[in-house]
Amino acid sequence: MAQRNRHLPLLGLLVLCASCSPNEKLDPVSQVEPAPGDAGAEPDGGGTGNDDDLFATLPEIAPTATGRGGAAATVDLRGTLAAIEILKKGGNAVDAAVAAASVLGATDPFSCGVGGGGFMLVYLAADNKVVAIDHRETAPAGLAASAFYENGAPIDFDELVTSGLSVGVPGTVRGWSEALRRYGTLGLDDVLQRAIRVAETGFEVDRTFFEQTGRNLARFQAITSSKALFLGPDGAPWPVGATFKNPDLARTYRLIARGGEKAFYEGEVAEAIVAAVRDPPVEPGSTLTIRPGVIAASDLQDYEVRIRPAVSTTYRDYTIHGMGLPSSGGITLALALNLLEGFDPELLTPVEVLHRYLGASRLAFADRGAFLGDPEFVEAPVAGLLSKDYADARRDLIDLIKAPTEAAAPGDPFAFQTDPSPSPGRGQGARGRSAGPNDAHDNETTHITISDAAGNIVSYTCTIEAEGGNGIVVPGHGFLLNNQLTDFNIPDDPTAPHPNVAEPGKRPRSSMSPTLVMKDGKPELALASPGGSTIITTVLQILVGHIDLGLPIDKALAAPRISQRNAGSGSSDAETAFLGTPEAEGLAALGHVFSDKNTSGGEIGAATALRFHDDGTVTAVAEPVRRQGGSAMVERAK
Repeated sequence: MAQRNRHLPLLGLLVLCASCSPNEKLDPVSQVEPAPGDAGAEPDGGGTGNDDDLFATLPEIAPTATGRGGAAATVDLRGTLAAIEILKKGGNAVDAAVAAASVLGATDPFSCGVGGGGFMLVYLAADNKVVAIDHRETAPAGLAASAFYENGAPIDFDELVTSGLSVGVPGTVRGWSEALRRYGTLGLDDVLQRAIRVAETGFEVDRTFFEQTGRNLARFQAITSSKALFLGPDGAPWPVGATFKNPDLARTYRLIARGGEKAFYEGEVAEAIVAAVRDPPVEPGSTLTIRPGVIAASDLQDYEVRIRPAVSTTYRDYTIHGMGLPSSGGITLALALNLLEGFDPELLTPVEVLHRYLGASRLAFADRGAFLGDPEFVEAPVAGLLSKDYADARRDLIDLIKAPTEAAAPGDPFAFQTDPSPSPGRGQGARGRSAGPNDAHDNETTHITISDAAGNIVSYTCTIEAEGGNGIVVPGHGFLLNNQLTDFNIPDDPTAPHPNVAEPGKRPRSSMSPTLVMKDGKPELALASPGGSTIITTVLQILVGHIDLGLPIDKALAAPRISQRNAGSGSSDAETAFLGTPEAEGLAALGHVFSDKNTSGGEIGAATALRFHDDGTVTAVAEPVRRQGGSAMVERAK
């Protein structure tokens, strides 16, 4: 499989013009040039001529790197380079994470961007403390309980995905601003410079970008702003090798760099978001039904970031820190690990370890679906779910002889609450209903893992939800909006209680699982992945592979994946690469049934990780193959 971004145009640093007006209008929404070697193409070897410019001579893509100082791993070479560039200039891991995310908003616009949200887990070395920055999208204040229903029945899920109705209030820019203000050393004006340059100067369309555009073709053809940005004059995706530019996104980044978060949540950008949501720019004559949404200017002005404590558990000799509600990732991961802790991997074969991994995930997902939702709306039994005693009581439900053939029922974690006073609240009404369309897995989202020389670490997952978000580019501003409200559960009966039903101001439940692993009080591992609800199983399988099966972190991350999320049939998803392995044969003998109905060519997730070693070095790891391979770098090679 070809590596992505192997022949990128050379990009230099942008120096902002002090005389430029904040309201300047740039030329076309997108500008695509011929491939290198064709007339008019920007030749390789450009750049600024500055010897200190990391982008002046782009390195070969490497999925693994070991060395000293800071380290970074992302899905894209330019995102990783942007992080290393900030680290080399003296910025810390938080500064570098925002710089990388903003570049990925240009180069990986179908997965992340300022139109979405995310969860950032930060380890502060000086304080030996882990904090979680929740900038998840929220439901608009004007969202009615009946919004996702028509004639008493749920609106078709595909119609919700491509609509203004599915758009949550974006949290990314305020999340970046808050992270930098509290824990960074630089400001938005500093960390956005590389992203401005990448968006304006452009980058070469690779196979991944081309295929992602193709999967969104029908939607983009139906939306004028998306068609103008992502499709050529013939209405087809720009070909592999063309140079893609997004001057409107560069202008949006400039506005944010100059005006801070206020430039996004008020003024022309906010007005354009509201207009695109409430009156989607549908192509004349389109037959696609694109429903309007209800976001108002006040929703954007009032959006708030939450600084939350991390969810923590112990697993064998390790302490695992993850993201708490409204993400279900950290809790579900901790519950599964607590279940697995009762088995000794040294007494088991790899097939037996994987059999227990699937069984633990099944039970954890049963509870995830039944009890978890936005903590500001739901009294979820978090203490009970994290209780080791609760795991002990549930562990015997993992059949060690044969695979299950049906979904597991949720347990009763309320009986294990350390404080029995909280009422079960809305959680009990959801028993037995653990999966829905929003639990379908996908690879749309991205994960960034970064450390700095001072020992600070960032594990950051950001997203616009589905591939291409809701399909609507904000006119004049070059970024796609999210469809995050489809992460709410939509029961057949609009009056049915559920911890994850839509309510005004509520944050939909997420599966994002930024994770930090400590041993003897020191960082050992940082990791996570995209992949919808398979994010949780991807992180869990990597941890099981590394800790229980003894695989080096790069091998654990690259290993073929399987995912059990309490499917009604008892079947598990599997990557195509897993189906021919001896482990697949051994699991089949235990009755496991696998489906490889995955998006993105039979792949599950696209993880990144950092492994910290006792000698002070760090290994950065990205996917070697998935999404055509990611990029890992260190400040100083070993």
